[in-house]
Amino acid sequence: MSNDPNSGQVVFTNKAHCRDCYRCLRVCPVKAIRMENGQAYVVPERCISCGTCIRECPQGAKQFRNDIERASRIIESSEVVAASVAPSFAAVFSEPEQKRLASALRKLGFSYVGETAIGAYQVAQETTRLCNSQPDKSHICTACPAVVRYVELYEPNRLDALTPIVSPMIAHARHIKSKLGKDAKVIFIGPCVAKKAEADRPENKNIVDCVLTFSELMDWFEREGISLSMCEESHFNEEPEGDARFFPLTGGSMRTASLDTDLLAADVVSVTGIGDIREALADCGSDSLPQVIEPLFCEQGCVNGPAIPAKSSLFRRRRDVIEYATDHPGLHTPGDETVHTDLTARFRPNASFDDEVTEEQIREVLEKTGKASPENQLNCGACGYSSCREKAAAVVRGMAELEMCIPYMKRLAEQRTDKIIETSPNGIVILDERLSIIHMNPAFRKFFMCSEAVLGRPISYLMDPDPFEKLASGKVGLITTIVRHDRYNLHCHEILYALPEEKQYVGIFVDITGSSVSKEKLDHLRAQTVTQARELLEHQINMAQTIAKFLGESTGQGEALLEKLIEIAGDESGEGKGTNEWLKDTYTSK
Repeated sequence: MSNDPNSGQVVFTNKAHCRDCYRCLRVCPVKAIRMENGQAYVVPERCISCGTCIRECPQGAKQFRNDIERASRIIESSEVVAASVAPSFAAVFSEPEQKRLASALRKLGFSYVGETAIGAYQVAQETTRLCNSQPDKSHICTACPAVVRYVELYEPNRLDALTPIVSPMIAHARHIKSKLGKDAKVIFIGPCVAKKAEADRPENKNIVDCVLTFSELMDWFEREGISLSMCEESHFNEEPEGDARFFPLTGGSMRTASLDTDLLAADVVSVTGIGDIREALADCGSDSLPQVIEPLFCEQGCVNGPAIPAKSSLFRRRRDVIEYATDHPGLHTPGDETVHTDLTARFRPNASFDDEVTEEQIREVLEKTGKASPENQLNCGACGYSSCREKAAAVVRGMAELEMCIPYMKRLAEQRTDKIIETSPNGIVILDERLSIIHMNPAFRKFFMCSEAVLGRPISYLMDPDPFEKLASGKVGLITTIVRHDRYNLHCHEILYALPEEKQYVGIFVDITGSSVSKEKLDHLRAQTVTQARELLEHQINMAQTIAKFLGESTGQGEALLEKLIEIAGDESGEGKGTNEWLKDTYTSK
């Protein structure tokens, strides 16, 4: 699926900005948005290029094809290039700028500048002629390309009611080429994105050569350094007749056609917005009076186009167009039905996609999201679809994802949370405001040797409630502590905290009994080792002292014995005292 602006797709997604908010899907009147991996892609074969998603996307992720470069190339390569300016320009430019707009366009390189309202007048007169010639038939005006595309794709049973008349843009382009020559190029400038898609239709090839929006035109002026305030005042090359400048407003087509514009008229209906258009189409061709329906897709008409710079409020823009049209009446009075341009158009059903979805397929999707029962089908619209069944059908078509259902995802999240709690190796208990047990996981039951029978009982039934009472007092919001529960031969690291909004208290118990026992054993071993080392040291000291004592006594006895031996030896040799002293000195020195 292409969402590349270079592919020629008129409305596309800038993936870098798109986030799963489903806003574009909610507002898309034909659900031409495909959700894939959380991103919203525009499906070109379903899209009517109304631009609603562009206007509504809060991230600016929905964009339209920029044709400034294309227009610039046409200007550079063609001798005669005409600008067809939509009558809603009065809602974009101030009064001084309106007088200088033609000059600014000529600075860009346009050789002819005309108002699209010229084509609008021709279309309106042809519509009057057709309605008068077929008074017993309902007629749906075809000035709005988004409406035409909508009928072709989604209301093909109303094709016969479409007036076989081109839009003002095509009428004016044909008028210009009949006047300036077939080689002349025409660039339409207006507030509408759908005009780009209309110009791309095969039957309009070489009629409108390029379509720019007012926002693109202003970017082009800025890029070329053209300031409207610095341009001279000048006129368009050609101006419209009658009340054609009212055409972009609700009822403007009918006024231009000189049909009954009374808001209470029974046979003329001017509608804007997809809701009213659907209602009008549903009544078209019924047993009621034949009607002429003037539909404009954008609320309040073209002054609310998706590519119109919103410098002022919608109703201020509407007033600006009315004031301009009133101050600049047509060149001739209405009623001249002479038409020299070929205004014929052909429309055909263009549904190239298969929307067939079986009841069984819908039921399978509803079952996957837990919505098989009608009472579970909330039809909340959060996913962007008006009903759970519509969303289920979109899933079957590959346009939506199961995960788009917020209640379904909420339920999954809750289930995953419950699973995490239930499988946690840590004990978890939840107490109510009275400190009674309302939930506990299997690990907690194992730690504290209890069963579901304790649900509803106060936590004091299992342990000292003092830490939880501190939480309940509001003095603290979090308690972390290490507690020995001798009753259960349990040593826990406890994390206790309050849930103020729910008026509940949570306790998380981490079993550190094994770690505590190991620590106690290690501490005992250390103490024992120190004791044994101290005893060994004392024993060694005692031994050293005893040995020293024995050595001292032995030395004394040896000296006495030696003296005695010397004395005896001296007496026997007759050497007397000299020998005795010599032996004593020798022994002593040794």
